[in-house]
Amino acid sequence: MDSTLLPTQDAPTQAQAAVSARLRHWQWRTGLGLGVGYAAYYLCRSNLGVVAPLLIREFGGRGLNKEVLGEIASVGVLCYAAGKVVNGVLGDVLGGLRIFLLGMVGAVLATVAFGLGQGVAVFFVTWAANRLVQSMGWAGLVKTTANWFAYQQYGRVMGLLSLSYLVGDVLAKLVLGRLLGLGLGWRGVFMSAAAVLAAVALLDWLLLRGGPEHVGLPAPPSSPATVFVETASPGGGAAADAAAAVAAPPALGTLLGPYFRSPSFRLLLGLSFGLTALREAFGFWVPTYLVEAAHLSEGAAAQWSALYPACGMVSTLGAGYVSDTWLRGQRGLLILGASAGLVPVLLLMSWPVSSSLLPLLLIGLTGLLLLGPYSFLAGAMALDVGGRRGAATAAGLLDAVGYGGSTLALWGTGRLAEHQGWSGAFGALAALAAVTAGAALVYCRRQRLSETWDCETWDCET
Repeated sequence: MDSTLLPTQDAPTQAQAAVSARLRHWQWRTGLGLGVGYAAYYLCRSNLGVVAPLLIREFGGRGLNKEVLGEIASVGVLCYAAGKVVNGVLGDVLGGLRIFLLGMVGAVLATVAFGLGQGVAVFFVTWAANRLVQSMGWAGLVKTTANWFAYQQYGRVMGLLSLSYLVGDVLAKLVLGRLLGLGLGWRGVFMSAAAVLAAVALLDWLLLRGGPEHVGLPAPPSSPATVFVETASPGGGAAADAAAAVAAPPALGTLLGPYFRSPSFRLLLGLSFGLTALREAFGFWVPTYLVEAAHLSEGAAAQWSALYPACGMVSTLGAGYVSDTWLRGQRGLLILGASAGLVPVLLLMSWPVSSSLLPLLLIGLTGLLLLGPYSFLAGAMALDVGGRRGAATAAGLLDAVGYGGSTLALWGTGRLAEHQGWSGAFGALAALAAVTAGAALVYCRRQRLSETWDCETWDCET
């Protein structure tokens, strides 16, 4: 990861060079630990979609069809959304790394409980518990990132860290799909996922620290676009941000009030609703769609569904770089283009197919269009508006509203697929993409390049 955090003189002293070297070491260490940790979360999140066809086959006689499975997923997302608000605030109050690790431990326990389950009621409860504790993960990651990196790096750093959930999704589907192909069964898949996440949690606990002040290093400058104008210096001064990092935890009203007074942040909430709903509904139902519409086996469908996050990895890296260097923080333009482009792609997926080639191409294209711009919302944009003081809260609010939309989308997509087929399901998702594009257009018109992202504060040479 690039590191240009500290103001340097033309001839830096040996002490300054040593501090910079230590800072780069800890940034790399922190970024790698967070990325691997959040990728491992996905072993205990993507597993339900991977084993969905097997669950329907085994428990279909007890009432578990696509609609009910969609309800289980929707309840989980609703708990995830509620947890995002609470854990976002806790991340800013208690510390990002602490809740990041607690979420891992909770996900391990909930995944084991689901794997021991014997019926629909147990699946509802344990999946809801799993998603509730997993809501700690991203808020903790964002808060820890805000502590370690400068605002000029947010797009690139969060682009790299956003690869964690895409890499995690890809590896989860490939590895867990392979385990299914070897005949392990859905219970074995859940137990294997829990074991790996437990090992990664232990490793992160040993290697990571919550911020540079914990290892005797200075704090990086925070975003000049933060809503906390009373604590952020006009140029993102490192001294003010260092003081904020070690100050007493802020009051709840102090954290939440500035967000809801900001019209632009309220628009971001709307964008998060649409893009997160599209991402969750599409990602969850792709394996089942490939089994039923493209006539692939369960193992092959799980592995081919990895095209979606794999193409999203390319999108996330490219979007982060472009938004930092070419657009200098005007990330709404990419969201607008992606949302509009998704409409025809999803409409094509609503058509009947005679082979697996077209669905696979469209799944990859959806990943390219959707996942990079989506990663901005609770990533770089949360850092932009929250800074070191409120990054976890911003991420939590954006994700909470987004996953609230996902609750409806997961259930609605499953219901439409059950009663109207996949044409009805993808037609509804195309309509949602069109509405999201309209909201993105309004947001772009509100952005003022000269007010926030000018060359004086943004560092045009970066």
